[in-house]
Amino acid sequence: MTMTAIEEVNTRTDPIDRLRSTMCATRISFEWFGTRKSLTRDQKTQAAESFGAEGTFLSAGKKLLDTGHPRFRAVNAVRQRVRSYWTSISLPFPESGIRLLRQDALNSFQEQMRQFTEELNEAVSQLDEQYLSLKSAARERLGSLFNDDDYPMTLIGLFEVSWDFPSVEPPDYLRQLNPELYEQECQRVQSRFEEAVRLAEDAFLGELSQLVSHLTDRLSGQADGRPKVFRDSAIGNLHEFFERFRSLNVRSNEQLDVLVAQCQGIVQGIQPQELRKRDTLRQQVASELSGVQAALDGLLIDRPRRQIIRTPK
Repeated sequence: MTMTAIEEVNTRTDPIDRLRSTMCATRISFEWFGTRKSLTRDQKTQAAESFGAEGTFLSAGKKLLDTGHPRFRAVNAVRQRVRSYWTSISLPFPESGIRLLRQDALNSFQEQMRQFTEELNEAVSQLDEQYLSLKSAARERLGSLFNDDDYPMTLIGLFEVSWDFPSVEPPDYLRQLNPELYEQECQRVQSRFEEAVRLAEDAFLGELSQLVSHLTDRLSGQADGRPKVFRDSAIGNLHEFFERFRSLNVRSNEQLDVLVAQCQGIVQGIQPQELRKRDTLRQQVASELSGVQAALDGLLIDRPRRQIIRTPK
């Protein structure tokens, strides 16, 4: 579906239909070498003796490799970047491991995931260069608990990231095979997407509230009689939120839309350094954000009772 087609859908459907028409389900999976292993029964018994306990009542494990090593941290950092990226460009879905991605973002998503795969392969390759050294260090640290059989010949191929696009819509063949079951599946999927709209709204509401609360505290609060220090990211994170909200918002809550626009207008064009130099501006922005925060708090309190806005067809 082209951008023009998606925009057309956005103007003529309600939030739930808009979500179903413009989004696709995505799933990311990781295969990661496990660095912890349970002790054998004999080892548990031996460990329990030092505490005067029974081995069957003791849960114990050992760490196979030092995950604090810089090259191990580099491998794990790729996984964290993948998760952060995926979360930033998608919406939650009420099914474990699945998030909703804009259909017009598929190509960029595929390209970025391929790039992450290359980064991971490179990081694992560099980690594997230190594998024998890490294994040797583990032998010294584990002592009699060290078991060479716990360790593969190489770490290459033991860290992988994969992604797919699972179907969350009712299978069309059910329409002919069992119309009643097909209708039940349609209702189930509709319910899932209703929940997805609520989850998206809650996620945006919670994030904006946290960002506004943090910046307001930094601007209005004092420490040792002096204005609190704040980082440029306190404002930068808000601008990133505005962009993500613009891209992913399904327009299910008019009050939230208004508050986002209001908050954006308050900090629009304001540089962090200006707030540090101009006390009057600092106080003005803090005061206006406090008003937004109060309204956000009201939405958070009323959240369980809100209904999704549906456009008459």
